[in-house]
Amino acid sequence: QVQLVESGGGLVQAGGSLRLSCAASERTFSSYAMGWFRQAPGKEREFVAAIYWSHGLTVNADSLKGRFTISRDIAKNTVYLQMNNLNPEDTAVYYCAATKKIAPMRQPNTYDYWGQGTQVTVSP
Repeated sequence: QVQLVESGGGLVQAGGSLRLSCAASERTFSSYAMGWFRQAPGKEREFVAAIYWSHGLTVNADSLKGRFTISRDIAKNTVYLQMNNLNPEDTAVYYCAATKKIAPMRQPNTYDYWGQGTQVTVSP
């Protein structure tokens, strides 16, 4: 059973940056892919980015490309989401997820394990 714990959320002003972290309990992680999703009140869960653990290939939401970057630290068993130039529309609960499937990475139901989520609030 994989456990995922997100951290790094908080309140930030528009134009600011945050880095989210997701620490995974599973030691043998080479067969997994990791993803970040977000969900704003009253909206569906939205794909943000994903990374294949073994080789680091990334998949990104087109609308967020250039502002959000996913990365991983193999030694720390942790995946990160660097978010720059934030705006109020980025306000949401951000979730980390893991899967052993290889595709489709943009769909929430591809993922088998989810973290509890971390709140990101961007003020005008």
